[in-house]
Amino acid sequence: MSRDAWHARIEYGGAVAGAGFLVAPRTVLTCAHVVRDSEPGLLTVSFPNRPDLGVLPAAVSAHGGWAGGVTDPGDLAVLELADDVPLSVARFAPPGIELGLATQVLVAYGFPDGYDEGQLAEYRAVSATRIADEWVQLEAVTAHGQPLTHGFSGAAATLPDGRVVGMIAQVAGEHGVRVARMLPTEVLARHWPGFGELVPAHGDSPDAARRLYGLVRRAADAGLDCDPNRLYMDAVGPFGPPLPPDGFTSLRSAAGYVHWEVEDPDAVARFADRLEELLSASPACAAVSWSPILVELDRSGAGADQVTVEVSAYRDGLRRPVGAVRLPRARVRAYVQECVDEAFTHLAPGADELITFVLPREWLNEPVAGWECGPDDSTPLGCAHPLVVADRSRHHSARLRHQLGKKWQRSGSGFTSPTVHRVDCGNRERPAGLRKRLRDKEAELALYATPPVAAPDHFEAGLNTPVPVLLWPRSGCPGADHGTPCAGTAFLDGLVPYLHGASPAELPRLIQTLREEVEAADDPDRHWARDVQLLWDDPRCFPEPPASLHTPVA
Repeated sequence: MSRDAWHARIEYGGAVAGAGFLVAPRTVLTCAHVVRDSEPGLLTVSFPNRPDLGVLPAAVSAHGGWAGGVTDPGDLAVLELADDVPLSVARFAPPGIELGLATQVLVAYGFPDGYDEGQLAEYRAVSATRIADEWVQLEAVTAHGQPLTHGFSGAAATLPDGRVVGMIAQVAGEHGVRVARMLPTEVLARHWPGFGELVPAHGDSPDAARRLYGLVRRAADAGLDCDPNRLYMDAVGPFGPPLPPDGFTSLRSAAGYVHWEVEDPDAVARFADRLEELLSASPACAAVSWSPILVELDRSGAGADQVTVEVSAYRDGLRRPVGAVRLPRARVRAYVQECVDEAFTHLAPGADELITFVLPREWLNEPVAGWECGPDDSTPLGCAHPLVVADRSRHHSARLRHQLGKKWQRSGSGFTSPTVHRVDCGNRERPAGLRKRLRDKEAELALYATPPVAAPDHFEAGLNTPVPVLLWPRSGCPGADHGTPCAGTAFLDGLVPYLHGASPAELPRLIQTLREEVEAADDPDRHWARDVQLLWDDPRCFPEPPASLHTPVA
């Protein structure tokens, strides 16, 4: 069996789109431009040195921020397979080895036209100097060898011993041209934070790197407030390398600098030890314990009845794709049931699951908590598991995520005495006035007596202020013109004492219990909490920037 079976062929709709390489048991690295036009369900990966593995479906889980132009930086995409593959992953050379590349032959394994099984090309680096601090220029070793053409984009550039030093990112645009460009490993790590822990540096062990970056992800999940410059100085000591001129703006940048630039192999362990101490002492860390299963629905441009569905699971702070497809709306529920069940295989043992439906604003009142668990289990999803909804626009807004993150972090363990604002039916306040009151009160919970369709402007004020938690009855008071009492008032009168003393961090579990009580009642339709809908938004549970799983282009 070939030890280099990790070389991958990327196909879209059955046609070769480029190459890639396996960097983790279910993770393949390639170029963003290779998968730029891919749609859910049509992207596949195969391993030509292991044809017995067949063609495997893949989805884009992260990208390097590539904007779509030939000379735009960040031309990197991370593909996730549905399951682990039984192959050894690519091995990487230490950073900085490109300083000697001009004297070494680099080999790329690609798939030019007519060579489905692959073809090898030999190139050398022109210089260690990077073009625009992004690319290393390559030129062919001979004038008659295989040029780097279509089918080589995304291929690993390896030393003769098989260790990877970079990825082929730009290939010859004309026949016979034997010049190309490579993204070296340091640049790959800059554009994809998860790459750093895969590459050895200065004699440290893979376990030490994994521990370091795992702690960094935990700190990001928890919103840990710490000084990365002080952590760096603790790691290198008084006689170590000084701080860079501008210091560090993030914990990850400080960790990456210690890992890649500091030659003392013990510095990584010291940095990790100190970070672990801070995490253990922080009350915020105890509050962030959810492992989300994300179900994202959106209207598809392919037709009025078409819906794009993307399901993923979070583990160790990383998003793992489960399924992505475009379906008629009538088939969405069955597909979600199937994928949610599969998503549980991606969670860590003992993890607290949180099913999160990310919906367009006009679909926030969908009865997703009442969907059955499966064809053989009629239990409502919202009774079987903690289940919340999130507004798609807000979920993808960096500005609102930043504001929400500050609200959660400010109270550490999650607003032990949250500020609650009640929006009764018949509320004739102007939306601008409500927005100001929510902001002045720094409200953490907004409780509505009506569903969104009955008071869209008031809901928009709560969503855009932003308030971390909104609750309402899906079938509550239909509007302002009615006599009293009404279902909306009964809902708020029952909900306020029920939530008394509860932290918003606990609400997904608390509302699950409430839904179970309603389901078990003698007359569920007369219960004050029937059809309760919970919008719960803690960006710390979704540490990666939200991005479409089927296209790497922002």
